[in-house]
Amino acid sequence: MSLDEMFYPESVAVIGASNKEGKVGNSIMRSLKRKYDGEVFPVNISEDKVLGLKAYSSILEIDEKIDLAVVSVPAEVVPDVVDECGDAGVKNVIVVSAGFSEAGRRDLEREVEDLVEKYGMNLLGPNCLGIYNPSIELDTIFNPPEKQDRPNAGSISFLSQSGAFGAAVLDWFSEEGIGLSKFVSYGNRADIDESDLIEYLSEDDETEQILFYIEGLKHGRKFFSAAERSDKPILAVKSGRTKEGSSAANSHTASLAGKDKVYEGVFSQSSILRLRDLREMINIAKSLSFQPLPEGDRVGIVTNGGGAGVMATDALVERGLRLASFSSETQAKFRKAVKRGIIPEHATLNNPVDIIGDAPAKRYRRAMKITLEEKDVDVLLIILLAQSPSLEEDIVDVLDDMQDEGKPIIAVAPGGRHTKELRKKIEKRDIPVYQTPEEGIDAIWGLCRCCEIQDKKDV
Repeated sequence: MSLDEMFYPESVAVIGASNKEGKVGNSIMRSLKRKYDGEVFPVNISEDKVLGLKAYSSILEIDEKIDLAVVSVPAEVVPDVVDECGDAGVKNVIVVSAGFSEAGRRDLEREVEDLVEKYGMNLLGPNCLGIYNPSIELDTIFNPPEKQDRPNAGSISFLSQSGAFGAAVLDWFSEEGIGLSKFVSYGNRADIDESDLIEYLSEDDETEQILFYIEGLKHGRKFFSAAERSDKPILAVKSGRTKEGSSAANSHTASLAGKDKVYEGVFSQSSILRLRDLREMINIAKSLSFQPLPEGDRVGIVTNGGGAGVMATDALVERGLRLASFSSETQAKFRKAVKRGIIPEHATLNNPVDIIGDAPAKRYRRAMKITLEEKDVDVLLIILLAQSPSLEEDIVDVLDDMQDEGKPIIAVAPGGRHTKELRKKIEKRDIPVYQTPEEGIDAIWGLCRCCEIQDKKDV
């Protein structure tokens, strides 16, 4: 069955809706009422109205077609509620309620699974946050917006087995300006699992890359098949690398975490890019959100600090990237810039290009232009030590202008208060900025690997 109405519903019923602040059903209603343009129907057995909307004692009382039901009631009641949804002809259900297999109540979860099969439903959860689709402002997350920001629309879909972890990532995405296509917290996977979601998002025009946090797979072969068929890059953070971590994952979402080496093999065969940790995921997501994919993995570096250039070179070699070579034509351009006094004689004109600590924006402009024109350069890393008195805010416009060359640009700007403000101004021009050379190289590595994966899938 298609998941279109689950992600793009025209009507949503909230079963367990509440007027009482602090209740999950109240928070979900508030999330939906903020911006969602579809119809919202609160269901509450003891209220006439919920947040100003007419309330119904049962979903069976609602005369209009319901595309999606969001269920927030005690676990013991969930099977009865799902049964009523089936009777009402609702085909898409999200169960945010916890207290199922993750809490030792496999019997309750099995009841829900049987009802899903009986009525031919799509069911997300239980024990999840559900869906956030910013393109239509569908928001079933019960965390209040004053405590968790929501990202703007973008090209990345993020799937999370853990709801709390997923919410924290969304908050971080928003702070970093990372655009989001879809967010899905799928919990215990009584019905819909990560394989189904990958299959759906692979056909989604608004999704260009798929990121997910996973603790364990429910159906390994199904997952492998879905990932193999996907024509989009898939990036994963997999927890439970250790025996102890695997045990914790099993108690958390009732997942079968399995041996980590098995996952390494599956990810590799499926062309899934495994990420080391949350920080790496955020760094790469930001570069994917802001910049195009490169045509290769040859990196050009321009810096106003030699040491930072050396650190970046070490990091890119360790990551398996290549330091771009400069042609005789490029070297001649640099010599001409020196002769004209734009670049000082004591600058380093090989890659990495060190234009010395007193470099103003004008010097950066020429060095970047020459480097980007080099055919051997696929992606440019710019290092800005903004503490220099010569480097003013006009560097923001220079960096923006360089995007016309069509190659991805990643910036690194280490430092404190002043540099932080400069980073914000640069990122408003859709150029990601990182605090260390290593983080910048992580971002480039992610872009290059996604390009490599995309090329393989396009063949």
